[in-house]
Amino acid sequence: MGKLVRFGICMDETLLKNFDSFIHKKGFKNRSQAISQCLRDFLSQELDETPEQETTGIIILVYNHDKRELVDTLIDLQHEFVENVISTLHVHLDHHNCLEIIVAKGVAKNLKSLADKLTSVKGIKQGYFKAVIP
Repeated sequence: MGKLVRFGICMDETLLKNFDSFIHKKGFKNRSQAISQCLRDFLSQELDETPEQETTGIIILVYNHDKRELVDTLIDLQHEFVENVISTLHVHLDHHNCLEIIVAKGVAKNLKSLADKLTSVKGIKQGYFKAVIP
């Protein structure tokens, strides 16, 4: 962690009240800790700004496993990015629906490309990508 820097901010009173409620609900020790966490989360999603940055992320997919060509396509795409895919977790939600969580690591633009290709496959019901900045 780098050197800590103190700074001041101004915000709407209602927003601050809501933020303080969020801090309490989530168990943060203070506003500084909560603001740092929120900023890390926000900045981790700005991968277009830092396409060459090494990062780690998760791709979450929900789909109907009965569509066999869908499963084959997902596997083929993961093999296309084999140098980035670290691990996958496959969960059976019910008789038809599956949840797949893919952990990936590498250059941000490659992870974003993998996530975009996976989440845009026809038959994906929900798809999300979440990058992590260490």
